[in-house]
Amino acid sequence: METTLRGVGVSHGVAIGEVRHMGTAVLEPPAKQIPTEEAEREQGRARQAVEAVAADLIARGNLAGGEAQHVLEAQAMMAQDPELMADVERRIAVGSTAERAVYDAFASYRALLAGAGEYLAGRVADLDDVRNRIVARLLGVAMPGVPDSDEPYVLIARDLAPADTALLDPALVLGFVTEEGGPTSHSAILARALGVPAVVALPGASELAEGTVIAVDGSTGDIFVEPSPEKRAALEASAAERKAALAASSGPGATSDGHKVPLLANVGGPVDVPAAVEAGAEGVGLFRTEFLFLDDSGRAPSEEKQVEAYRTVLEAFPEGRVVVRVLDAGADKPLDFLTPADEPNPALGVRGLRSLLEHPEVLRTQLTALAKAAEGLPVYLEVMAPMVADRTDAKDFADACRAAGLQAKFGAMVEIPSAALRARSILQEVEFLSLGTNDLAQYTFAADRQVGAVSRLQDPWQPALLDLVSMSAEAARAEGKSCGVCGEAASDPLLACVLTGLGVTSLSMGAASIPYVRASLAKYTLAQCERAASAARAADSAEDARKAAQAVLSGE
Repeated sequence: METTLRGVGVSHGVAIGEVRHMGTAVLEPPAKQIPTEEAEREQGRARQAVEAVAADLIARGNLAGGEAQHVLEAQAMMAQDPELMADVERRIAVGSTAERAVYDAFASYRALLAGAGEYLAGRVADLDDVRNRIVARLLGVAMPGVPDSDEPYVLIARDLAPADTALLDPALVLGFVTEEGGPTSHSAILARALGVPAVVALPGASELAEGTVIAVDGSTGDIFVEPSPEKRAALEASAAERKAALAASSGPGATSDGHKVPLLANVGGPVDVPAAVEAGAEGVGLFRTEFLFLDDSGRAPSEEKQVEAYRTVLEAFPEGRVVVRVLDAGADKPLDFLTPADEPNPALGVRGLRSLLEHPEVLRTQLTALAKAAEGLPVYLEVMAPMVADRTDAKDFADACRAAGLQAKFGAMVEIPSAALRARSILQEVEFLSLGTNDLAQYTFAADRQVGAVSRLQDPWQPALLDLVSMSAEAARAEGKSCGVCGEAASDPLLACVLTGLGVTSLSMGAASIPYVRASLAKYTLAQCERAASAARAADSAEDARKAAQAVLSGE
């Protein structure tokens, strides 16, 4: 009999197929003591396993490219953390086997982070996956991974680690459903990049029986268990209609009455540029520069290396707009040469612009490199700072840009509620705003964006979050300046219409989402988008806001 479950839709599309469950490694190795004379050999085994897993993660990243590459390289750094390795070797020295020492060291590290309230504690899937891979290699058992199957299927997992998500074969994995995770988790972001329908934070997902036929709607978050022939036909017709609309959609982003809404791409480096160009991106709304800093050298990249990477991206969008975010380090992206090692809560500490202002030489080198990379190019370069809290932050950043001789527009990211509340003040110092809705939701609701248990509060449809977006857009309008969205909210076609109605002037997203958003905007007038935005803000919950906007746009 058909039943309906509801999770959080994070990647558009419909998938219908049989359930297959994610394989897992043995989670807990046996506890046994080893003789003292074997300690050195066991320590060697542990080091070899760690290096092998790190190398495998990097190799997977190189194969996957794009956003996945940066995520997996960060995971490899996690595996090679020197403090963790020192803890493993200490445990072996007092009698633990290599596999047990790894298991216990990771458990201790995880508990320490959770107890300190650190942002990294939310990356459960990433941390556990690294541990499982090392332990599996030491035990000689199969690595965690997707099931072997000759037939296409819907993948079910408690959570998906980036290493598994990055190399999913869309020809076999029709879609996936996880019990944990949130709309801005690594798995959700990578699913959108792959174009695989996905639903996360579905309670009881792991209890779905192997072989059960389910239909996954990645737009609504609905899961239909044993769908009726009528339901299957309706979902397939809807998917076909959506595919036809995408095929017919091209050109710049605009509403049906001609109101222009530039559709830009989020990129993590030169490797993401081809997909953005192919999707018809009108420029780059978020160029994440962290990829240059996440190597194992322990120092910032040279000015020359930065110039080369930046110019590659700038050259891909002649006459287009490219918005570069300067280094956003700290919290889940710690850097040894930049990030304090003893912060009790990095998400609320020295991260983003705060780190750069404490290390002005790093900021100065990056800004100088951007200035040189843009020389002689017809691109419209804009540079923005992450984690701007107030006018003082904005002024300090603008002053640094001028001192570096940067001929570009300077902007501020709105990721902290204070920046939205005082947006007009901040705009006295900078020329544009860009809303990072992922972090803005996290800080507005005190809800870690990686924790599935609070995914309700990470939903970008939350009316309080829409209020902050509206406040920022209104401030920009009053100052005659622009206000874009570069967070994951922009990738939702329905929400994109609402954001447009709130006064947002551009939308930036993963390249795979651009055709969906373009087609959605083209169906409605600006006035319809404005009415939908008003209806959404008048609601009291994210679900009601979504329904209210949908009702307006469908003419109900």
